[in-house]
Amino acid sequence: MRLTKLLTILALCSGLVLAGCTNSNNNNSTSPSNSSAPPASESASPSPDEASAKLEKLGLDSNLRFKETRKIKVEIYDRGNTGGTKPEDNFYTNFIKDGMLRDHNVEVTFVPVPRWTEGEAINNLLAAGEAPDVAVTYSYPTVQTYANMGGITNLAPLVDEHKDLLPNLWGLLTESNINWDRDPNAGTLWALEARLNILNRINTFVREDWLKKLNLPAPTNLQEFENMLKAFKDNASTLLGKDAGKLIPFSTSFDVGWRADHLTSSYFPDNITDKDMYVYGFDDRRLLYPNYKEGIRTLNKWYNEGLVWKDFPLYPAGDATEDNLMKAGFVGAFIHNWDYPYRSGEDGITGNLHMLVGPDANYIAVEPFKNEAGVYQKFLSAPVDRKVFFPATNKEPLASMLYLDWISKIDNRVYLQFGEEGKTHEKMPDGSYKTIAATDEYLMNSPANIDYTITSNGLDTGNPDLTVKSIANGYAGVDARLIEVASKITTNEGRVGKNAKAGEIKAEEGQGEALKAKRDAFLDQAVVAPVAKFDAVYDAGMKDYLKSGGQAIIDERIAAWEKLYGSETMLK
Repeated sequence: MRLTKLLTILALCSGLVLAGCTNSNNNNSTSPSNSSAPPASESASPSPDEASAKLEKLGLDSNLRFKETRKIKVEIYDRGNTGGTKPEDNFYTNFIKDGMLRDHNVEVTFVPVPRWTEGEAINNLLAAGEAPDVAVTYSYPTVQTYANMGGITNLAPLVDEHKDLLPNLWGLLTESNINWDRDPNAGTLWALEARLNILNRINTFVREDWLKKLNLPAPTNLQEFENMLKAFKDNASTLLGKDAGKLIPFSTSFDVGWRADHLTSSYFPDNITDKDMYVYGFDDRRLLYPNYKEGIRTLNKWYNEGLVWKDFPLYPAGDATEDNLMKAGFVGAFIHNWDYPYRSGEDGITGNLHMLVGPDANYIAVEPFKNEAGVYQKFLSAPVDRKVFFPATNKEPLASMLYLDWISKIDNRVYLQFGEEGKTHEKMPDGSYKTIAATDEYLMNSPANIDYTITSNGLDTGNPDLTVKSIANGYAGVDARLIEVASKITTNEGRVGKNAKAGEIKAEEGQGEALKAKRDAFLDQAVVAPVAKFDAVYDAGMKDYLKSGGQAIIDERIAAWEKLYGSETMLK
């Protein structure tokens, strides 16, 4: 590419970024601006000589290829999938490695990190000075802790100074996600927030064929849902025959906070303020929201009535026991990720149900949990996802930034999401993609390869209409009607998260994993406690949670909010 052509493209991309250019990824209604962030590149485009000198200084040619090969390491989650490929060495890693070497002369090595113990694994790698150059986590407090220890790189100067070299990254994340975590006072930026393309979150599922067998309507309120669970239990022989003793009316997991979310959210006040959501929202299960305890009390009641899987606390993250119970057809209802029972084709829950029980054995999404105002209130994520950061040991920050730009390019993202035509997808007459379940080298270890598209989570074809059609096409062996219902319900009457832009909360440092562990443990204990001891167990757990750092975080968040917004309780 001739230099003048490159400069024209860069100038055009810069302008597009300023305008928030991408069709598919901007969700400005849910992406608050960040007035504390520095403005986008507002200076005039550099002259050809200035641009050439800049590239020369950076060791790049006019095609943004390093003149000398650079090497970087990138974190990749190891999900331990049975029958999966090596996460660090497979068809898709080769696609990325070849592309980065071809386009930027950068050699990429992937470093596998166990998905379910990622915090501990990254801690150890950072402590040993062996962390990958590009790392990800779902926990921003963890990032802040690393930053305060001097363990990671301030990305602010990198994204600002090299913005003209990173059009795909800026185009995907936009000003909002790029600057989401920029400290309003210090100006530091310890992580980039990946873009969450689809706000679909969780659903409440019930066995549709069981409802039909028992002539029950889909439950539309709490009492109907409870009556349904009791009907499942009382009619176990009708539903499961010789396996009646294995019937589980309602299933949950050790992560009660996530898996009871629709139930607990229905107890929150309808008029909860943005201030309360910020102050108490540092726990991502909303443990501290008003009336949360009453949702857990209901779960405790059900547990003691034999309506909840009695062994749920025994199985840790990543254990397949609960999924296997669903696949075997023993579970009547559960709350989980919005499309959970429809994933993984023949190997998934629906695929196994069809083989073992029959084609009518399906889970369908329902809405049974209204709040005090009669609203099916759901608390949706902000359009942010994983936090991408560079450890301080990163010696190739520009090559790492170019990696993020390459992985953000729409053509590369689409390829990684859908794979090879004829192997992992078909191209439909309307232009949409229909996923084909692969079991060979083309198998993806994570849905739509999200572990590789680390700046983006959720399908995005670049065309919103095609994206929606492709989502509906993407579940092999599943009735599209079930997907459409699940997709509609999961965001119905939802409330999207906002960014209070209050900066670092010192009290959160080092508390992310510790408080999470305490929360999960005491919620499990509260659910399985005898009804008469529920209050004592729950209150003791909450007291310990607050004493262990939770209250300090609340106090600092209140002060941070009031410093920014005074007596206002809602964000503009």
